[in-house]
Amino acid sequence: MSINRVNISGNLTRDPELRMTAGGTQVLSFGVAVNDRRRNPQTGEWEDYPNFVDCTMFGSRAEAVSRYLSKGSKVAIEGKLRYSSWERDGQRRSKLEVIVDEIEFMSRGQQGQGGYAPAPAQSGGYAAPQAQAPQPQAPVQVPPAADVYDEDIPF
Repeated sequence: MSINRVNISGNLTRDPELRMTAGGTQVLSFGVAVNDRRRNPQTGEWEDYPNFVDCTMFGSRAEAVSRYLSKGSKVAIEGKLRYSSWERDGQRRSKLEVIVDEIEFMSRGQQGQGGYAPAPAQSGGYAAPQAQAPQPQAPVQVPPAADVYDEDIPF
């Protein structure tokens, strides 16, 4: 058995590019920068090393999501890896990309949304913004402490 799931969060490295296949499927392509922290062997200091991840989203959500993303937007992505290889000018080329299943916007809207942070886009479609009246706060109830230890978890 193998599992092909990826979770990343980072900032868009470029404005997303929306295009359409010959069959009419919308395709949104964008890049996400994620950091890896490593200790520099010379200085002993921790440093961030960027990784650049190509991401692709398909279908009707692609167009809706593209309206809320721009270079620098912070997002959380869940998806799967896809490997592609091809030949160009006699050179063998390849890439590994994330096919986006879920996306959550983690920064404010970039297009004059007046402080609106879009809701996450789920598989069933894009969640449009909705105005809501303030709700009264219910008292917070704290559950009783449970004595659960790592050894008690069956996996």
